[in-house]
Amino acid sequence: MSPEPTGPAVHVPVLLDRVTELLGPALQADGAVLVDATLGLAGHSLALLTAHPGLRLIGLDRDPDARAEAAARIETAGLTDRVTLVPAVFDELPDVLADHGVDEVQGVLFDLGVSSLQLDRPSRGFSYSTDAPLDMRMDPSGPRTAADVVNTYSRGQLTRVLKVYGEERFAGRIAAAIERERAREPFTGTARLAELVRDSIPAATRRTGGHPAKRAFQALRIEVNDELGVLTRALPAAIDALAVGGRVVVITFHSLEDRIVKQTLVAEATDRTPPEMPVPMPEHAPVLRMLTRGGEAPSEAETARNPRAASARVRAAERIRRAA
Repeated sequence: MSPEPTGPAVHVPVLLDRVTELLGPALQADGAVLVDATLGLAGHSLALLTAHPGLRLIGLDRDPDARAEAAARIETAGLTDRVTLVPAVFDELPDVLADHGVDEVQGVLFDLGVSSLQLDRPSRGFSYSTDAPLDMRMDPSGPRTAADVVNTYSRGQLTRVLKVYGEERFAGRIAAAIERERAREPFTGTARLAELVRDSIPAATRRTGGHPAKRAFQALRIEVNDELGVLTRALPAAIDALAVGGRVVVITFHSLEDRIVKQTLVAEATDRTPPEMPVPMPEHAPVLRMLTRGGEAPSEAETARNPRAASARVRAAERIRRAA
């Protein structure tokens, strides 16, 4: 196994200029509050704190390694006095705000998926490129690892996870192979699982679309961390927390996340007056105004500099009235 990286983790915030542009108008007033719901290594937050000297940040992350690294970066930048870091999953947002006496916020940022730190530390088990314990927990104290899923789920459950969360065409074949091989010896490491997935996919298919295990590892990570369930609960809570004029920005990395974000934001940006009513009713008017047209992708130049940005999409909206 490769040694753990030493020194500051390499971190290139995705869509940084666009995120700064989208959130900026809502964060200019002294005392404005930004919630970075997925703090990670604080790349976006550091840029926004620097750009807006009166901004306060509440940063959430369930990963203690990420919080520690982010805290060090924030301290180095001399910004600690404007920052509160909270060990929390982002669907805990309402409780976090209540605990800190915050009634409304001017911005919320979600940068979804796995962080650079998690990918680049082999021991976390997120990567199929290095053999490591089959873990994948964003919170290392969480109750369920990827090994638990692989070794205890029924073939049907595994097929569902791989098909729904990984959009894996060969989910059934992979699940059957896992069931067969774990009876011989339980899975404990990423390399053996990645090899099994590769061998379960027809050779012609393996030649395109990147590493054959990419979709399966994504699916397991989503299941272990309940990522889509958390997002489904957190995004409406974030919208509710926004002040009028406040903005929410969401970066996604696969179609499952993006679909949830699109549906949630568009629903709140749509007039809900019943069709039988002759005129729009104010209490059913949109709560949000969309700021992006569809999911905006990074530029070719950014993708060339940072290949991990290739699948990123950003959507954003502004709160235009309080709910009735």
